[in-house]
Amino acid sequence: MDALIPILLTIVTAATPLVLAGIGELLVERAGVLNLGVEGMMIMGAVAGFGAAFVTGSPYLGILASIAAGMAMALLFGFLTLTLATNQTATGLAITLLGLGLSGLIGKPFTGQPITRLPNWDGIDILVVFSFLLAGAVSWFLFRSRAGLIVRAVGDNHTSAHTLGYPVIRVRYLAVLFGGACAGLAGGYLSLSYTPQWIEGMTAGKGWIALALVVFASWRPWRLLAGAYLFGAISILAFTVQTFALGIPSQLLSALPYIVTIVALVIISRNRLMLRANTPACLGRPFVPDR
Repeated sequence: MDALIPILLTIVTAATPLVLAGIGELLVERAGVLNLGVEGMMIMGAVAGFGAAFVTGSPYLGILASIAAGMAMALLFGFLTLTLATNQTATGLAITLLGLGLSGLIGKPFTGQPITRLPNWDGIDILVVFSFLLAGAVSWFLFRSRAGLIVRAVGDNHTSAHTLGYPVIRVRYLAVLFGGACAGLAGGYLSLSYTPQWIEGMTAGKGWIALALVVFASWRPWRLLAGAYLFGAISILAFTVQTFALGIPSQLLSALPYIVTIVALVIISRNRLMLRANTPACLGRPFVPDR
């Protein structure tokens, strides 16, 4: 039992950035917005958080900087897709490419530099606990509060929500900013606690896995939490197997979480009834008010 605890803690820490980014994206999609820029927001949160912690010596200021960076990228995404009504898919991809390129430029002076990491207790830090609480809070918000009902109404039928007097664009802006804050925080967790160091491209596709987890969880927070821990376990398994020298190419083992992601999405996509019942009806559709 004692030997199992460190393994469980390792799985939880590996899953934490997926939980943070995935929960934020889940709320965004519940509001009817498809944000494929999660990876770019995460990497900007990682470099901003590390840079702030390096300059100030405070990892807590690094957390605030990572949130601010994620929200700044989200604000740009929101302006383009919600105000200018650009294509959400293309804009999200552009945001990801922008984040990856810009973070490499900003982070170049920080490569190899040490920082004071976020304090932890036997591997558990404040962001690990916060990620679990965040899943519970978002679940309550979406399914137990009037504001959450409005968010879901906007995502399911923005025309009817607008007719009833709900501010569709404002609701979606707030959801996108929340999602950006969560993505930035996920990136900050990587550079301030999980690693902790700055490495160009250190998100390594975790933003895409977070996006897949939203579908995997059928837009339910607690299912996303369980799915994130499952993928965290697969990631740790891949690293563990490499230590046994079984002759399996390390590249294949590193790709294992992404292979599982693809397989899971293929299986889920075959259940059209479940997808139709849970997918926000207006997901990815722009809204332009007529009055």
